[in-house]
Amino acid sequence: MSHLSYKTISANRETVNKEWLLIDADGQPLGRVASQVARLIRGKHKVDFTPHVDCGDNVIIINAGKVTLSGNKWENKEYISHTGYPGGQRSINASSMLKKFPERLLEKAVKGMLPKNRLGRKLFGNLHVFVGDNHDKEAQKPKKVELN
Repeated sequence: MSHLSYKTISANRETVNKEWLLIDADGQPLGRVASQVARLIRGKHKVDFTPHVDCGDNVIIINAGKVTLSGNKWENKEYISHTGYPGGQRSINASSMLKKFPERLLEKAVKGMLPKNRLGRKLFGNLHVFVGDNHDKEAQKPKKVELN
């Protein structure tokens, strides 16, 4: 019997290979897109995933204004914010949010699925959401990813 030695590979800032991915959210359910994107940003799909390192990819989402929600969520789903002043709690429903800030729907959904710590805040910077078909990240040559 031969003696085999295995070494656990732990990625760090220098050894990690980050890619640029392009996702089309047209006609996709909001939560399904968000959970896939959160996984890609976190880097859980990679073999050298390391929990405390930003080893995920940069994700560009286009057509953010064309995501879908099922049931009565357009009217019943509420996003609550606070101005910081007494009695400053504000709420806006999903359909109003889509009209005013279509990109925020996906941003809030993905942010809620990332870790709530320094790493999570840093990872959120790897998400780039665009409302229409066009994006300003052509120079990065993003790879198109199909979500199923």
